[in-house]
Amino acid sequence: MSTEHHFPELFGAATGVGSMPGTDAREAAKTATGALEQLPHLPELPARGPGADMIGRSAGLLVELFAQTEPSGWRFTDRPGRDTRRAASWIGEDLDALEEFTQGHRGALKLQAVGPWTLAAAIELKHGEKALADPGACRDLADSLTEGLRRHLADVRRRVPGAEVVLQLDEPSLPAVLVGSVRTASGFQRLRAVDRQVAEETLRSIVRALDAPVVVHSCAPGVPLPLLRRAGVAGISLDFGLLTERDDDDLGEAVEGGTVILAGVVPSSGTGLSDPAGSVQGVRKLWHRLGLDPELLGRRVLVTPTCGLAGASPAYARSALSQSVKAARSLADNPE
Repeated sequence: MSTEHHFPELFGAATGVGSMPGTDAREAAKTATGALEQLPHLPELPARGPGADMIGRSAGLLVELFAQTEPSGWRFTDRPGRDTRRAASWIGEDLDALEEFTQGHRGALKLQAVGPWTLAAAIELKHGEKALADPGACRDLADSLTEGLRRHLADVRRRVPGAEVVLQLDEPSLPAVLVGSVRTASGFQRLRAVDRQVAEETLRSIVRALDAPVVVHSCAPGVPLPLLRRAGVAGISLDFGLLTERDDDDLGEAVEGGTVILAGVVPSSGTGLSDPAGSVQGVRKLWHRLGLDPELLGRRVLVTPTCGLAGASPAYARSALSQSVKAARSLADNPE
């Protein structure tokens, strides 16, 4: 399935998922741009606290919708407050650091933001229930996010004029949204499943409205690969260890249709960083099992760490990104 905005032509490339450890934006940007030459990304530093977490950070991108922290989490409010200003300030700090370390950069650059369904599953309406329970609120949230992302992309392009921007929408809650397993704000019940056609159309509307290829990332089991392809995404990012044989056919069709797969295979914690080639052995085995052209491996698969790198040490994070680059080169140089 073709997409309106295609993923950049890369070969043997790696990138990060998004979150990094620590609180130093300059150090994180230096690491991401230094280690990931083909596809650096804008680091996110959730350790800084509310507003730097994935939900608060993306809530800060919304246009004419504002959110603040409550004991239960994030909740919409009538006017911008301290939490909104803090989120905007940290994004600005991150972009300043990225701009500093991408002087003269020409090529792909990845940004991340939380997608509409995960935001709706996390942010509460003013009366206390999650936005996911209200179809009208979901539509308003998607529209606000779309406009906020347009502005965010434009800001990055002003700062890094040579960038070929890729946007990653983080949707870890999407599988739960589709099967009705998202808990209510009280935690005692579950919200009704969102119709798959509605979920698909919402994502499609965002993909079509943005002047950049869109990747959807989900680190949960049961990523809806066919739905994402129909929505027009250019790439799908997932934790490779969560795939099952039930996903084989859908993954094969995605690859043959031109979708780029960002495979989370390098451990984000522990000690499994000794063998770059071993990290991608599961990818090779899947390729062989599906009968896919080995020559496509280096072009259709990018290597990433698994989710959770924010919980690692800065030294481990640097090693994981370097390992991802080595693993991606191994996959491209030795596809068989």
